[in-house]
Amino acid sequence: MKFSFYKVLAVQFLIMLTCVSCGGPKLSVADRQMSRGEYFNASRTYRAVYNSLTKRDDRQLKGEVAFRMAEAHRKLSQWGQAEAAYRNSIRLGYPDSTARINLAEMLVAEGKYSQAADAYGEYLQIHPDSKIAIAGLNKARWAQSAKKQTSRYIVRKDRIFNTQRSEFSPMLQDGTLYFTTTNEKVKGNERSDITGMKMSDIWMSRKNEQNRWMAPEPIEGDINTDMDEGICSFSPDGSVMYFTRAQKSKEADTSVGIYTSHRNNARWDEPERFVINGDTISNFGHPAVSPSGEYLYFTCDLPGMGGYDICRINLKHPERRPENLGCAVNTEGDEKYPYLLTDSIMYFSSDGHPGFGGLDIFKAVLSPDGEWKVSNMGMPINSPGDDFGITFDRTSDIQSGFFSSNRNDRRGYDNIYSFELPDLKVRIDGWVTDHDDEPVKGAVVRIAGEDGTLRRTASGANGEFTFKLQPGVKYIMMAGAKGYLNARKEFTTDTAETDALYEIEFVLASVTKPNILDNIFYDFDKASLRPESKKALDGLVKLLNENPNITIEMASHTDRTGTEEYNQNLSERRARSVVEYLIAEGIDSRRLQYHGFGKSRPKTVTVRDAAKYPQFREGDILTDSFIEALTSESDREAADQINRRTEFSVLSVDYNLY
Repeated sequence: MKFSFYKVLAVQFLIMLTCVSCGGPKLSVADRQMSRGEYFNASRTYRAVYNSLTKRDDRQLKGEVAFRMAEAHRKLSQWGQAEAAYRNSIRLGYPDSTARINLAEMLVAEGKYSQAADAYGEYLQIHPDSKIAIAGLNKARWAQSAKKQTSRYIVRKDRIFNTQRSEFSPMLQDGTLYFTTTNEKVKGNERSDITGMKMSDIWMSRKNEQNRWMAPEPIEGDINTDMDEGICSFSPDGSVMYFTRAQKSKEADTSVGIYTSHRNNARWDEPERFVINGDTISNFGHPAVSPSGEYLYFTCDLPGMGGYDICRINLKHPERRPENLGCAVNTEGDEKYPYLLTDSIMYFSSDGHPGFGGLDIFKAVLSPDGEWKVSNMGMPINSPGDDFGITFDRTSDIQSGFFSSNRNDRRGYDNIYSFELPDLKVRIDGWVTDHDDEPVKGAVVRIAGEDGTLRRTASGANGEFTFKLQPGVKYIMMAGAKGYLNARKEFTTDTAETDALYEIEFVLASVTKPNILDNIFYDFDKASLRPESKKALDGLVKLLNENPNITIEMASHTDRTGTEEYNQNLSERRARSVVEYLIAEGIDSRRLQYHGFGKSRPKTVTVRDAAKYPQFREGDILTDSFIEALTSESDREAADQINRRTEFSVLSVDYNLY
């Protein structure tokens, strides 16, 4: 009977697989995409299959699909989405305990070290001898303790180098910053099956006469093609560039190799493949030339300690025989992105050494006896995400440079960050933006401290500003600009005698266009406000109290579902609910109006919307016809989500003044 029962289950599962492949999104298509490494496409197809399984009998298959979808998101470094999918697979009864250990890894990558430790513990109850789980548990405990000891490095996201796509692996050479980018202006038109972004190119940025970095542009010469190029290094005199190129072929797997190009008449010549020890089969990449020019360090998948290892060759030796750097550097995990500050100080990234999650940046010092001593650079250089591709400014009086990271990016995209290790000091960096996440240039920012500090500055082109601070002081800050309402914030610096970097963002409400009010939630098909709306509404109460001379109109908008009469009525009641809340909190009713617009005013996609939903472009108008023309149900749902909104407009700024 037991054998027959399991045979019946197996037959039922095969029937479900067959049904999924008969019409609509196909599981077989997603699996083939996954096997080819097309993780971006696979994640979307798995999502479509998952959403199509709505019957109770689909539970077993839905758990399987959730696991495969989680695997695709994990490959894309989309930690949060992978975590959610792994949790769904476990909740739906997916039997393979791999889901639990992979969930633990995602929790580490998100910095949820305590939860990760619990997840590893649950896995070890099933597999008590798992070396991977034991190492993961130790890593989570290490990170939970080590994150309390942050270093004095100051880290900033450098907006001038970053776009809405990935920028990574910066390299400083003779005052020029080279980096790898997948922005929409790169040379080729083909998109990566893995990430969904364009193939990467090498771009560069130079400084102007005011010592400020200028807008990046493609490097000169013949290096960039419709293939992936990036992650470059240079000979000591700057005349030879070494870089990575990934060449795709229909007849074989993608081949990753190191190429060289020579500088000639202010241009880079046609590149040539740099063959290492006659090997044209293995993958070689991430080149790094030692300052003396004697060695070339690189990442490769030659048989060694684990996945990818760091090796080196003697450039002056004709055989170019690779030398593995050994177990002090290389682990059972991946070691990548070497960089040589000196001939005996190397920086690299690894997910095998104890770290904070994903790839961390490590410093390795070569001792006189030939042994490497490795140490984690700590936070904030490292984060729960992937941190890699560091480069140093050798001309600076302080330790400074750039690196790349996908921290705090739910899409898994990489960005370039700058870092410096100055003398001990305390300061605050801030940005002034509007409700559409557009920078407000020239905003006046004032700061007053209990120690007598009284200063002002104007925000820069990207809305940025900075002030030096003192430890243990309470500060009040105010930001304002023409055409916007003022905003006010208070904070107190820590008393610790260490460097401290604070960050603050002023989001100014416009007096000339509607302002989206985020995180306003209603029960389905109702106008009653849900409790989680209180924080956003209290922020609006604070804004009205700080600007007592303004009157506003609350507006509510619905999506395209339902009749015009129904949507008009629902949006009217929802806008009225917000006004009633504001009145209950003490705001004069004469300062408030409300209006429901139903679906009559479709949203125009803003910069902020496009960043959150990259399938849309800034300026798209989400009309019924636009949405219905979208081929993906998830894209249509996203467009409807953007259209469902609550916003306020400033009607006047002189209430009760006369």
